[in-house]
Amino acid sequence: MSSTSPAPRARPTRDRLILAALVVLLLVGLAGLAGGTGWSEISAQIARIEAWQIGALLGLSLLNYLFRALRWHVFARRLGLRTSIHRNILHFIGGFAMSVTPGRVGELVRMRWLYRETGWSFERTAPLALIDRASDLAAMGILLAIALSLSATGIAGGLPVTLLALTGAFVATRPALLSGIATGLHRLTGRFARLMVRLRRAARALARFSNPTIIGAATMLGLVGWLAEGLSFHLLLVWLGHDIGLAKAIAIFIFATLAGGLTGAPGGLGGAEAAMIALLSLEGVPLAVSVPATAIIRLTTLWFAIALGLVAFPVAERISRKAAHALEDH
Repeated sequence: MSSTSPAPRARPTRDRLILAALVVLLLVGLAGLAGGTGWSEISAQIARIEAWQIGALLGLSLLNYLFRALRWHVFARRLGLRTSIHRNILHFIGGFAMSVTPGRVGELVRMRWLYRETGWSFERTAPLALIDRASDLAAMGILLAIALSLSATGIAGGLPVTLLALTGAFVATRPALLSGIATGLHRLTGRFARLMVRLRRAARALARFSNPTIIGAATMLGLVGWLAEGLSFHLLLVWLGHDIGLAKAIAIFIFATLAGGLTGAPGGLGGAEAAMIALLSLEGVPLAVSVPATAIIRLTTLWFAIALGLVAFPVAERISRKAAHALEDH
């Protein structure tokens, strides 16, 4: 037996260890901030939040997920998939279970479910994941730009992050440009020929989504979804006694989420929290408030999504396996 045979199992183990280390470092960092600030002060702030308020935060996060799941359904139907709306919502929510994989590539498990249920290959469904991610970047970039323009003070690095998000969305939704980039990279490096061919095929498939009505509807669904989570952050700060304004709260939330994603860390762990605490401090919010506010908003957004995903994941797996057996029988 080859000495390299264990490699397929080694990578998931390595990813889990990296994730565990990031979570531990994040908890240690938050604990250090909390200890330096004073546990009694932080406990007093957390005690101010009532159960119905946590429910409201979770409800706004759920609204975000549902609007973006509807967008996923719109894109799936536009691509030509005949999966039902409840199945597409299940796929979208179930993918959240893999949100803390590096670069969130684990969310591509949705493509596996689609393959089992429809027989469509990854190459045929890949544009769905690409346009969904591009739409998130576009919605967040637009929201950040609007929030920054309405807030009394700006955010250092806010403009570059906004432009980066909008540029990424623009490139990902321009088939000819994306195909040209893939061709140019292959000619420049002479490597990854198979990957570049797949990327060019996916780019050509993106032309299906260039309809202005589809783009407009998708953008609105994304804007409403992310606005709901930005509003939840604003409400949380108000309930903790530090109202920095709706526009600034949304700007900080969106900026921190994008900044965390740019680090490449699973789920933006560490980067998003650090950015959020730092930006709140610049707004005069004491650590006794910014630390629990950051912890609570991440629990009611990222970790709530993961919890929902862990519930939906086995259901999607079971249904897709049954569908795959049914396709084989036919």
